[in-house]
Amino acid sequence: MTVPPGGAPGPGAPRAGNLGPGNDAEPPRPGQARPSAVLDDAHLGDIEGALGRIRLGDEDRDRGLRRRLLTFLAIMGPGLIVMVGDNDAGGVSTYAQSGQNYGYSLLWVLLLLIPVLLVNQEMVVRLGAVTGVGHARLINERFGRFWGWFSVGDLFLLNFLTIVTEFIGIDLAFSYLGVSRFVSVPIAGLILVGITLSGSFRRWEQSMLAFIAISLILIPLALMSHPRWGQLARDFVVPGVQGGVSSNAVLLIIAIVGTTVAPWQLFFQQSNIIDKRITPRFINYERADTVLGSFVVVVGAAALMVIADYAFRGTGLAGHFSDAAGVARGLGRISHVLGVLFAVVLMDASIVGAAAVTLSTSYAFGDMFNMRHSLHRGFREAKSFYLTYAALVAVAAGVVLIPSAPLGLITTSVQALAGLLLPSASVFLLLLCNDREVLGPWTNARWLNAVASVIIAVLLVLSGTLMTTTLFPHVDVISVASWLGVGLAAVGVAALSWLRFARRGQPLPVRSHYSPEERSTWRMPRLSLLKPVKWSPGLKLGMGSLRAYLVAAVVLLIIKAVRIGG
Repeated sequence: MTVPPGGAPGPGAPRAGNLGPGNDAEPPRPGQARPSAVLDDAHLGDIEGALGRIRLGDEDRDRGLRRRLLTFLAIMGPGLIVMVGDNDAGGVSTYAQSGQNYGYSLLWVLLLLIPVLLVNQEMVVRLGAVTGVGHARLINERFGRFWGWFSVGDLFLLNFLTIVTEFIGIDLAFSYLGVSRFVSVPIAGLILVGITLSGSFRRWEQSMLAFIAISLILIPLALMSHPRWGQLARDFVVPGVQGGVSSNAVLLIIAIVGTTVAPWQLFFQQSNIIDKRITPRFINYERADTVLGSFVVVVGAAALMVIADYAFRGTGLAGHFSDAAGVARGLGRISHVLGVLFAVVLMDASIVGAAAVTLSTSYAFGDMFNMRHSLHRGFREAKSFYLTYAALVAVAAGVVLIPSAPLGLITTSVQALAGLLLPSASVFLLLLCNDREVLGPWTNARWLNAVASVIIAVLLVLSGTLMTTTLFPHVDVISVASWLGVGLAAVGVAALSWLRFARRGQPLPVRSHYSPEERSTWRMPRLSLLKPVKWSPGLKLGMGSLRAYLVAAVVLLIIKAVRIGG
């Protein structure tokens, strides 16, 4: 395996640790590797993937198809893992509910989610490869401590609750197989900690790809469910809802979006790319990895809808979803093998999801607290990083083992918090990808900003609808979504008009031009060397509105949780 010169700093290149605060390092000459801003020097070195290794200093003389394929296999991992990890216990439950209650009729939602996934995660790919700094740390440094701590605090809470739901999924899967939760949950926790504390990024990634291979059981399971191919093809491209549009159907569509496009994905993939030592030279390969993962997650979600539809088609339980274990029981009535296979899929999805979500939290803590946070390090070198991971797993598993624990409330809170955080996470992602101090020649193109802005607007409407219906369950969902959409459009038009007025007479920014070689070697300088963000009137207005929305939503969520708990 070879790597082009300048793919990452070589043995003689300066490392982030060599640049102290305020050190005005000389800018790199064209073709010269740029010093990296990474916070842990274990993030610099050979790329050691599960399926190959790329050594630094090798020259890339052979650019044939075989070499490109080998390079892709070595790079592949972060995009695939983050996407498959999103089909976790909550995802299995949501897609199964769609299939059981609405047949194939919501498949079109999955097709619309592909561009959303690709746009969001492609921006994450560039941030990770170019900056070498995690998402939470970038937010903290560029937008202030309030937003940095808010993003990490909410991410921690959301991720912790999500990990609890993963263990709920593990319990449901093993309970169907006749195994007590007091056996299955601790064993699953030990497996999660064991594969992460190996001190080898490569071994960790190999373990994750092994679990992903197990998830492919979904394909034969879906084929054994006798798909109605004509109906499937039609419902993928023709929007509709079986039985007509209702509030429950709209809520389920929002849940599908929320479980497929989750905030933790942004934090995980960016940090995992950094930990794998992927540099701008390999951005196109990581983009391909992300595209592959996007299609895998959609195929898996569609398979779950087909399977759940088959389990209850023509029975009195069609339209009455209970939980994922209920789907296993429904399949078991048809064939014991089908029920067991579905339980294995649920167990596997829960483990992959728990591993990715827990690691995203540990990465974020490492970034914020300047801890060593790399899977390349052994336990002795990165105790805080691994102890944070193990503690999250242990406490989340312990919650599931508590008798009469409010697991239903936890599941509801996960959905509400995900809806709350996703728009704000997407806003910061868009702002960072337009920050020339951070991405230099890798900033967003105008068309990408337009597409991302539309996506954020849609997410805001869905987020507001989910929050409103969580707090006030008896309101009409369709009316809420409609009014929020109209209100957001009006606010958007007013904001654009005011911004255009405020910018009258100001010079347009000049876009710098970089050669392909300069782009491939450009890395973000040390954070202390970056010029501070200039808060334009439009940015101040938008961030102030976002802060007010988030604070109000958090307060209302707390009030709602206290009422339910009481």
